[in-house]
Amino acid sequence: MPDRMQQFIRIDGAMPDKRAAEERRKDFDEIYDEYSDDAAVRQASRCEQCGIPYCQVHCPLQNNIPDWLRLATEGRLQEAYETSQATNTFPEVCGRICPQDRLCEGSCVLEQSRHGTVTIGAVEKYITDTAWKEGWVKAPKARAKLGMSVGIIGGGPAGLAAADRLCTMGYEVHVYDRYDRMGGLLIYGIPNFKLEKEIVERRTKLLAEGGVIYHTEFEVGRDASLADLRAEHDAILIATGVYNARELQAPGSGLQNIFAAMDFLTASNRKGLGDAVPAFDDGTLNAQGKNVVVIGGGDTAMDCVRTAVRQGANSVKCLYRRDRTNMPGSQREVANAEEEGVEFIWLSAPEAFHGKDKLEAVQAHRMHLGVADVTGRQTPEPIKDSSFNIDADIAIKALGFDPEDLPTLFGAPELGVTRWGTVKVTEPSKMTELDGVFAAGDIYRGASLVVWAIRDGREAADGIHQYLQSARERADAA
Repeated sequence: MPDRMQQFIRIDGAMPDKRAAEERRKDFDEIYDEYSDDAAVRQASRCEQCGIPYCQVHCPLQNNIPDWLRLATEGRLQEAYETSQATNTFPEVCGRICPQDRLCEGSCVLEQSRHGTVTIGAVEKYITDTAWKEGWVKAPKARAKLGMSVGIIGGGPAGLAAADRLCTMGYEVHVYDRYDRMGGLLIYGIPNFKLEKEIVERRTKLLAEGGVIYHTEFEVGRDASLADLRAEHDAILIATGVYNARELQAPGSGLQNIFAAMDFLTASNRKGLGDAVPAFDDGTLNAQGKNVVVIGGGDTAMDCVRTAVRQGANSVKCLYRRDRTNMPGSQREVANAEEEGVEFIWLSAPEAFHGKDKLEAVQAHRMHLGVADVTGRQTPEPIKDSSFNIDADIAIKALGFDPEDLPTLFGAPELGVTRWGTVKVTEPSKMTELDGVFAAGDIYRGASLVVWAIRDGREAADGIHQYLQSARERADAA
């Protein structure tokens, strides 16, 4: 076992063993095995401990990655977990679902120097899973109660990250969510083969043990207005996420069996949780025996194609208008999907859907990449007379998400939003244009990664704390 760092010269980088594609196609279990204790330490010891830790710089949470890699190498796993937990409310989640190849691992100095990146995510998962097994993970505990309450609208990663931090500070925290379970996207959007639901449920249970109060199946605008909640609490955090699926306007788009990605994923996840899902049971949202076409190139599209494979689809194709290099999703996820039998049709975009009542084929045309736009990405342009048809029984639109109309939904026309519908905030507090009302996560940032939502939730908690303490000081002075 290594007793020091910088072992990258004599130890090659290695992920935990991955189950064979033919095996994992048949179930929704996580695809990677656990590191052995020795393997985890060996991989952690490869860290160069560089002067400028680019892995940390490019982590949205600025996790102290070199520190907990060193602690793991030294066998100080409890300290490694505490260091990881200090900046991240859900390290066991991020270790599983973060696109490390685009963030910390992609920025690793060893990766850039062609020595192979440190397997940061897998080590993080190992450290945190060990912490849970050993009982080192504790519920949030406040030193003293502050006598003030905060209402959080949305029980996804941003809302729960804020709840954890605020509870520790001493606030009474109430989380309101429209669904019957807490976790949001972590529960209903991300498949089990990436994030088993018990991982999320044990964390939400721990928050409840620490004093966070959950209100499930509570919809703001139906069960209470935003004004009602403002009267009930000293501060409000809006962390609803964004769930409006972007539409694809094309001839035939009204045919049956064309679904939004979240409808498809939620049905599958609910089925895995043991819920009654009539639309799955009657075959509507079940890909078994069907030809499936998924439209899009992000991580949600990868979740859809890999779910369809596991449901027993006859064929699964991913239609994306750019090439592989320009996909927004994780390249690691693309590789996993290819191993599992997904066919990618690059540089192609849908232009029509065919069928009588139900979908029978997707008509697409070839694309080429033109000049770069303001973001630096080449603009896809259709190639004339390049149309072709793909047999399809189900088409799934994974084109991204937009916010709901919160001012109308919440009965709060004074809530300021941007031209994209996201809630306007002031940085760094994340307070909206309404006094004492804050926003975090996708509802202010736009659809993004879970790790960014966690960061936003933690920052919003700090902004709320500063706001409430300042208000108390002003009241005491008066």
